[in-house]
Amino acid sequence: MRHALVIGVVLLGGCATFSEDGGFSALENAAQAQLGKRTQRIRSEADAASVAQSVKQLLAQPLSADAAVQVALLNNRGLQAAYAELGIAEADLVQAGRLRNPGFSYARLERGDETKIERAFIFDLLGLLTIPARTRLEERRFEQAKAGATLEMLRVAAETRRAWVRAVAANESVKYFEQVKEAAEAGAELARRMARAGSWGKLEQAREHLFYAEATAQLARAQAAATAAREALTRLMGLWCEDLGYRLPERLLELPAAPADAPNVEAEAMNTRLDIQAAKREVEALAESLGLTRATRFVNVLELSYLRNSEAPRPRQSGYEIELRLPIFDFGEARVAKAEAIYLQALNKAAQIAVSARSEVREAYLAYRAAYELARHYRDEVVPIRKRISEENLLRYGGMLIGTFELLADAREQVASVHAYLGALRDFWLAEAGLAAARVGRFPGGGAAMPAMTPTGAQPAH
Repeated sequence: MRHALVIGVVLLGGCATFSEDGGFSALENAAQAQLGKRTQRIRSEADAASVAQSVKQLLAQPLSADAAVQVALLNNRGLQAAYAELGIAEADLVQAGRLRNPGFSYARLERGDETKIERAFIFDLLGLLTIPARTRLEERRFEQAKAGATLEMLRVAAETRRAWVRAVAANESVKYFEQVKEAAEAGAELARRMARAGSWGKLEQAREHLFYAEATAQLARAQAAATAAREALTRLMGLWCEDLGYRLPERLLELPAAPADAPNVEAEAMNTRLDIQAAKREVEALAESLGLTRATRFVNVLELSYLRNSEAPRPRQSGYEIELRLPIFDFGEARVAKAEAIYLQALNKAAQIAVSARSEVREAYLAYRAAYELARHYRDEVVPIRKRISEENLLRYGGMLIGTFELLADAREQVASVHAYLGALRDFWLAEAGLAAARVGRFPGGGAAMPAMTPTGAQPAH
């Protein structure tokens, strides 16, 4: 019996070992499959140097959305902290597969000329019997940790893509508000000269100067918004010092020829959303834990001791001792009831996550289609009509049918229309990123439509 026990302890203890990749290959596969990108865990100076070199290469060119996502996956320190959860979960898994260290006690007692020596080797017998159950439980928790880290990686990627869209769109807004300011400045200067010549009254001059003052304030707000959008992107990419001078493209990508068609988007989300998979694993793990709680409800401590005593001048004694605490005061009902309540709580949370996921992915897809239709309407209807009006007004100006102020007002309206189209285009790309995020998990802002960028340029003075 002793030999069998020792062999069992050795075998069970030897099964608990760390994996070569620490579960990180699951995240690498998800990054490649979901994003077409790579991610890397920084664990040494060599890893840090490799990441820094890759980031510098990506920042050497104008930063595209894909390049920004790649930089974030490599360089975001919060993401690296999430990767560390894998190591914590794997350590718990390995610890669950190992028996608690045996104990040894030694006692020397003297009574007159007699000497009594007691030796005892203590093994955690209950821990030995529950190693398989505890290992299965920690395996499920390790899978939950991998799913959680993967979800965090995809969240950072989605947030980075949205931040890139906002930053580029904000830069475009600054350029168009600069045009509005230039037109307003020209109108204000012309009004000042005409008022000096006596051709205009003070009311008309004041209106043009007010428009110029409002255009200047709007440009300042646009510049502040562009700075905030760029800093948000910088934080997600984890950049600082010499890397802050990265360049962004001058404009967003054009609207695609047609929106993506996804008739089975809800069914796909049920199979691909990581938060649903994580909720399922949590329920399974709690069910396993509940079974373990019921199995050990009457056994609080069960220890096996091997004894070897010697008492001079009597012969040496050897044997074993089993210590079991009797369930006289605590029968374990409270622990079982708590486990059952936690299990039911997790089960209902999982059901609510599934219901919310269907709603979120529907909302994201409808927002995506609505944003596309709005952007196409501006591109194909509003902007071309505004352009034709401007061309006609230019001909009328050449024929002296309208004056300079009417021409400047029309130019301001044209700039406002183009700026509104840029806002709709920005909202489309944000909605596209939100739809992609809603398909894999629940992220902040991932399932809701973004607010449209309204033309904030001031209306022409009449």
